[in-house]
Amino acid sequence: MVLRKLMGIFAITLIVGAASLAMAGVPDVTQCSATRAYTGPERTVLFNVPDGNGNAFTDAVKVGGGVEDATITVIVRDGAGVAIANFPFEDVWIESVDAGMVACTGGATADASTDVDGMTEFQNALQAGGASLADTQVLINGNAVPGTLPVSYNSSDIDGSGAVNLTDVQIFAGDFFDVSYQFRSDLFFDNVVNLSDLPLLAATIGAACP
Repeated sequence: MVLRKLMGIFAITLIVGAASLAMAGVPDVTQCSATRAYTGPERTVLFNVPDGNGNAFTDAVKVGGGVEDATITVIVRDGAGVAIANFPFEDVWIESVDAGMVACTGGATADASTDVDGMTEFQNALQAGGASLADTQVLINGNAVPGTLPVSYNSSDIDGSGAVNLTDVQIFAGDFFDVSYQFRSDLFFDNVVNLSDLPLLAATIGAACP
């Protein structure tokens, strides 16, 4: 009887151990975190270009004016809360919660695979178009990390087609003369669509997703 009990305990221990090993190295988004470098209350806006020649997160503009560092830092952990090193950067990406920011293929992934502390960042310029005043969400293996960040986007690829072309010029022209404010064409992001936005559009005509 004692031997049978011991064998049962041993079997349970093996099963629990195997389950723990299976969980190791597998991200659990409830244990992961995502933070923005700028800790102020204001929203930050990033100017994107499909070819990646937009602004880095370190050069984001906050609502009300001024440049702030909007770098997003992500810590990837497994179900036991243990940091996962060398997790592939292509499996960590960001989206605007309203899908207004339209990234090129692989254009919104993390800068690098995670380090020994499970950390990676979004600091480099994205390859993306479209516009969104909604929050940013971090996804790991397609699963959203709980919570969102007040980081928004606009682009000279106003329609999010993957290329800056005459269609975007036409949209900008319409917004320029519109009496109501159109965030999507406020490329300089000073809360007004005016001539200060035009150089950003003109300089990126022809830019497209790689």
